[in-house]
Amino acid sequence: MRHMIFGESHGPAIGVVLEGVPAGLELDLEQVQRELDRRKPGQDPTATARKESDLVEVLSGVFEGKTTGAPLAMVIRNSDQHSQDYEAIRYTPRPSHGDYAGFIKSKGCLDYRGGGHFSGRLTAPLVAAGAVAKQLLAQRGVWVGAHISSIYGITDASLEDTQALKAVAAKPFPVLDDTKGEEMRQAILEAKEEGDSVGGAIECAVTGLPAGLGAPDFGCNVEGIFSQYLFAVPAVKGVDFGAGVAFSLMRGSEANDPFEVRDGQVVTRTNHAGGINGGITNGMPVAFEVTIRPTPSIALPQESVDLRTGEEVEMEIKGRHDPCIVPRAVPVIEAAAALAACAVLGI
Repeated sequence: MRHMIFGESHGPAIGVVLEGVPAGLELDLEQVQRELDRRKPGQDPTATARKESDLVEVLSGVFEGKTTGAPLAMVIRNSDQHSQDYEAIRYTPRPSHGDYAGFIKSKGCLDYRGGGHFSGRLTAPLVAAGAVAKQLLAQRGVWVGAHISSIYGITDASLEDTQALKAVAAKPFPVLDDTKGEEMRQAILEAKEEGDSVGGAIECAVTGLPAGLGAPDFGCNVEGIFSQYLFAVPAVKGVDFGAGVAFSLMRGSEANDPFEVRDGQVVTRTNHAGGINGGITNGMPVAFEVTIRPTPSIALPQESVDLRTGEEVEMEIKGRHDPCIVPRAVPVIEAAAALAACAVLGI
């Protein structure tokens, strides 16, 4: 199953085409909409003020409620664009955005409004695609969940049981410990008040993947497959499986996951490896953490270059931007993980 995302932030619509969706899936569009509602903007002071209904429309690939096996096309209309906010920076790339790289790649023909195709707005159709993937995974007993693991150095409670993530999905601020969540919210609001932004991290787990999937080779390695999908999410700058960077602080006796038999199944007592050994699933939850950079669009003055004259200039970014995209990115990371899990399973 392959997906292609289309559209621009300030264009008429954004959407996704899924090829290879198995025929006969009773597609639950209400579930797709619930996933989109989790990430849509304008719901909290910690997010952008842009308001979009993010209502999904199916254009093809579904007949009488079931997928047909033909390409599944879904579209989401844009309705709340302030394109004039971006005219002043048309030829002045915003630091750490895709503006300059995109300008060069497009030979100067980049849609600069709201980031165009590089915008985080394009994560909405990704979530729609991921919602379809989740329904396909559920047929095989595979489930995906995530939570905010940290924002600006404030850490959530440690994930002891992946089942705890099921309750997180229903929360407006998806954390395990609501007290820590309020501390995170305050840090975001403080940065917003100062015209700045903050980053953080999201921890995700995929349960139900059987042992033996994948291979150590390039292109088949499970960590590589997940990473390819996760790094396609805007603002993701790091992916750590299992203990991740903490491995550098451990001895082998601490890092290893001892095997045991539980309910007749071979499992590991710990899951420092994140459910993957030798590029192959070992039957434990595939667990990873992604690092999300601070939103590069901030209100503070920044240095850039006028691409028409080559002169160095000081710029100020107008418009509506998330002071922290981590809370709204949780369902996005779940969607990318669900699509990756489908790829690992060969769906």
